[in-house]
Amino acid sequence: MKYDVIIVGAGPGGIFSAYELIHRNPDLKIAVFEEGHPLSRRHCPIDGDKVKSCIKCKTCAIMSGFGGAGAFSDGKYNITNDFGGTLYEHIGKKQAIDLMEYVDSINVSHGGEKTKMYSTAQTKFKKLCIQNKLRLLDASVRHLGTDINYIVLENLFNELNNKMDFFFDTSVDHIEVLDTGYRIYHGDSYDDCEKCIVSVGRSGSKWMEKICKELDIPTKSNRVDIGVRVEIPAVIFSHLTDELYESKIVYRTEKFEDNVRTFCMNPYGIVVNENTNGIVTVNGHSYEDPQKQTENTNFALLVAKHFSQPFKDSNGYGESIARLSNMLGGGVIVQRFGDLVRGRRSTVRRIDEGMVRPTLAATPGDLSLVLPKRILDGIIEMIYALDKIAPGTANDDTLLYGVEVKFYNMEVDINENLETKYKGLYVIGDGSGVTHSLSHASASGVYVARQITQ
Repeated sequence: MKYDVIIVGAGPGGIFSAYELIHRNPDLKIAVFEEGHPLSRRHCPIDGDKVKSCIKCKTCAIMSGFGGAGAFSDGKYNITNDFGGTLYEHIGKKQAIDLMEYVDSINVSHGGEKTKMYSTAQTKFKKLCIQNKLRLLDASVRHLGTDINYIVLENLFNELNNKMDFFFDTSVDHIEVLDTGYRIYHGDSYDDCEKCIVSVGRSGSKWMEKICKELDIPTKSNRVDIGVRVEIPAVIFSHLTDELYESKIVYRTEKFEDNVRTFCMNPYGIVVNENTNGIVTVNGHSYEDPQKQTENTNFALLVAKHFSQPFKDSNGYGESIARLSNMLGGGVIVQRFGDLVRGRRSTVRRIDEGMVRPTLAATPGDLSLVLPKRILDGIIEMIYALDKIAPGTANDDTLLYGVEVKFYNMEVDINENLETKYKGLYVIGDGSGVTHSLSHASASGVYVARQITQ
């Protein structure tokens, strides 16, 4: 079959590429190939309360499928250039913000009408953070929640489904460059197209690396973020979360001058397992529905590590630490902050006697046996720093779950059109290594669709 455009991957980038293409030119013949399931069939067989080991499904329902890895996230769309990727370096800061705002308007019109937009602009907390050697990053935040995020994706799919061809549970094996475009091989078949948009997300990192090698597309090493997920009573951070919802706060450690940052804050949320290529790590969710909310708030504390010569495998480094946690704890390890600073492992009894009720059934243990000292020292410093703006953060009963790892794709060499050295072959979203968030990935999809249809 010959298509005008083939999109590889149905995550945020691929979805918004498809949306913008068909709205700007309804006559385009478009195909979307996705190795995962349709949204309605995405269900992980692991029960997070009972089973912690990945059973190695042929396709991971959490990481792959319509909506990508963000389908079951807490649905936060951060409109900012301060974090979430470097899309603005390719297309300009103003255009990047405009595109993120456009994506937000689509989310709102497809089920997110009653959700709220938060902002750090003009907030009094900026001064409070600066006074305590912390930096609050600028952002507007739309919180859809895991529940509303699913509804938005469902509505988008229903709108697109009869306007293009979707091929689910279909892995693309490789891409061939033709004189007239591209040939996309999948199984025993192939389809041709004039233009190809690759949007495979973080879960497609190894596949993306293979494609770049086959097509001799230059790449460079990226970073990996390693840390823990903190769970505290929601009232401790309520003065921040009620006004800002999510606060991205950066601290520069005194000991090593490393940057530690808060990430993915979930007021009244839950801590969850996350499976990445068979490795169990930790994440967090939150909901708009008050009946699904808890008495706790959770957020990640992450330290970014960059590697160059002679070691360049940043993701491999993060995987090795996560595997060590899995080996010692059978999955995610949980530890009281008081136990950590006293140099002792946590026990079921000490956690049960604490003030914080865990929202994830994890194995009590000792994170100092898992995380490198430099990273752990930075996290401890950051908790004491946060305690100055949110007293109670450094309480003994604060829970730390580990490990949390954010993997990033190697950065693909693309130009200002998000195009590789081959004209008409675009690489977007988190698979490009350029974007690291739902909003940036979605915006990159819209941008490329406009390049194609202008």
